[in-house]
Amino acid sequence: MPRVEQDQEREDRIAMKVTVDAYDEVERALGWYVYLDENLHFPFRARCAEERNISPLRIGEEVEVVGMPPEDDNMCDMFVMIHWLDRTFAVPLAQLETLDIADKGMQRALDDWRYWVARGYMF
Repeated sequence: MPRVEQDQEREDRIAMKVTVDAYDEVERALGWYVYLDENLHFPFRARCAEERNISPLRIGEEVEVVGMPPEDDNMCDMFVMIHWLDRTFAVPLAQLETLDIADKGMQRALDDWRYWVARGYMF
């Protein structure tokens, strides 16, 4: 069951800018990768908003997001590279909430991805 109500404006934007002409899982994943890569500006600060079994982060920990891993690493989920405890590695983007993002386009792209995940959509 989706964790958020449907937002038709966001649904339309995702359909027209992210998944347009995407006919399978790979094309949807690549659409999301390109959309996020074009709209995110690195580095930025973020905080862990939820724990995930595949990530060492705990709720409330702050990290510096420094980029995106290669597209091949984003075929099942969208990941970002973080710098944390003197190491750099990838964590799920949906696990993070941003801190002090002034760029509205960047914040919209991040919110679009969190919405997609919260609605239970998959590639």
